[in-house]
Amino acid sequence: MIKNLISLLLLIIAVSLSFKHAWDTLNLSNNAESAQMMEMLGISKPMVPFLGVFIFIVGVLLLIPKTFFLGNVLNALSIVLIMALALRAGDLKMALIEIPFLAMPLLMIWLKYPFRN
Repeated sequence: MIKNLISLLLLIIAVSLSFKHAWDTLNLSNNAESAQMMEMLGISKPMVPFLGVFIFIVGVLLLIPKTFFLGNVLNALSIVLIMALALRAGDLKMALIEIPFLAMPLLMIWLKYPFRN
């Protein structure tokens, strides 16, 4: 029971973060801080819409029981990519900040989908 509650809480957090980040990415012109971060990471302007749609799809995949695992794997891979880009840009602080966000999809994989029989 507690395992399912923790899994549900992590699922809600992961999906809400995914949708928020997708919205912020797709509305990059309204958020100068995010635009600066994308530029610092070396993500070009033509790639930004693809990244936003990808992040949104990951959030949707997390909600569907049959694609829960795939959504978590893609989420973890995107976080590792951000960490690698941050390290390449010389921003160790950003890479270290991403560690708990990397642990979240891995923990969710271990806990499994919360509404599973």
